[in-house]
Amino acid sequence: MQTLPTIKTKISEDFDMHDSQKVVSIDPHRFRVLCCGRRWGKTTLAIDQMKACAALRAGSRIAYIAPTFQQARDIAWTQLKRECKQAARVINETRLEIELYNGSLIVLRGWEAIETLRGQNFNLIVIDEVASMRNFWLAWQEVVRPTLTDFKGEVLFISTPKGFNHFYDLFNLQETDPDFKSFHYSTYDNPFIPVEEIDKAKKELSAERFAQEYMADFKKTEGLVYKEFDRTRTIVTAQQIEAIRSGPHEVLVGIDFGYTNPCAVLTILRDRTDTLYVASEFYETKRTDADVADFVATIKAQRVYPDPESPGAIEELRKRGVNLRDVVKGKDSIANGIQRVREHLKANKLFVSADCKNLIMEFETYVYPEKKDDKNNTENPQDENNHALDALRYVVAMTQPSNQGARQFYPGALPVNDQLNIDILKNAVTGNAQFRTATTRYPHGIQKQNKTW
Repeated sequence: MQTLPTIKTKISEDFDMHDSQKVVSIDPHRFRVLCCGRRWGKTTLAIDQMKACAALRAGSRIAYIAPTFQQARDIAWTQLKRECKQAARVINETRLEIELYNGSLIVLRGWEAIETLRGQNFNLIVIDEVASMRNFWLAWQEVVRPTLTDFKGEVLFISTPKGFNHFYDLFNLQETDPDFKSFHYSTYDNPFIPVEEIDKAKKELSAERFAQEYMADFKKTEGLVYKEFDRTRTIVTAQQIEAIRSGPHEVLVGIDFGYTNPCAVLTILRDRTDTLYVASEFYETKRTDADVADFVATIKAQRVYPDPESPGAIEELRKRGVNLRDVVKGKDSIANGIQRVREHLKANKLFVSADCKNLIMEFETYVYPEKKDDKNNTENPQDENNHALDALRYVVAMTQPSNQGARQFYPGALPVNDQLNIDILKNAVTGNAQFRTATTRYPHGIQKQNKTW
């Protein structure tokens, strides 16, 4: 009987695992999250794990996912081919796939085309550079996680941190989910990298950059737009949001439309002191204009601020009787809107529910482009990680402070009873048209009290 070639369980003939790689490789948890510094050895560990799974589980399906298909080729393909050459029956250079003699299949893919994994199943997935993945939670929940169901598949998440974004939240999941285990190692933990080379980088880089890239510490991203955003101060609990709902408030909605990119709908509560609370987020792809309009109509907001560049979507909202307000865009509208949001953050006038994970992620990853020596700085940030932030900006930029700090509530936001707050109603009803609207929405109280006006 012919003996089939086998895959080495070592990374290569002349390179054994160092101690910290061994700790990660033998850990039994289903979902392992590895936060490591540059040149720690994450790619060699990933390839070793894929080889071991392919060799020990005949017929297994394994995927390696980098931020882009080209990065998957550049980072892992050459080494993976070399390591699997003896056991490979077919090597497909175009699709970056290796089929082994025992029936196992290893594929390399890019996160930018993550939708292509829908309907597939895997025993093991390695996701590399997780911190750089756009719309991570959305794709993880809708696309990647279901591919693990059939085989109760495992995942090795690997990344160097990039601010306090989704990778930070993923790293902390071990505190609430027993299937997760997190590991943290710096570049110093790789004994094959000369210490003097790391020390040289420490002298050449900024302290923040070195801490993030080599020590794998979670730090605020350089060039961050909203440096005023602070998790300890800005994020509030669901219980705090409910407390706001229980008192006088109005409901505002901001919408940034999208289909391939996420459509972001934020539900925002505004209290008597002009303080804004982002209570919930709708952050989904592949939703039609009608789907979004149906959802927004269920919120029953007093005012809705949609992106004006989607006339078809706005018409769907209009059909459903949503109370639309104009969002004005112009030459400096982005910069001015950002400034308004920053002012709210500085003044503790803007808070975000802990449930709004995508908005929080965007706050911590929305950056200005790196300055080039031959060009002036731009006033506008990079056009990514900003869907929910745009929806928020529309509301903040277009909502004016109320007179003398008194809240301009729509009467429908107040309970129907005989003890009306006349001062608030006077602020809300400042013209015949608004009076008729208020009377329609709040007939009992206004009809009883309108003589006092």
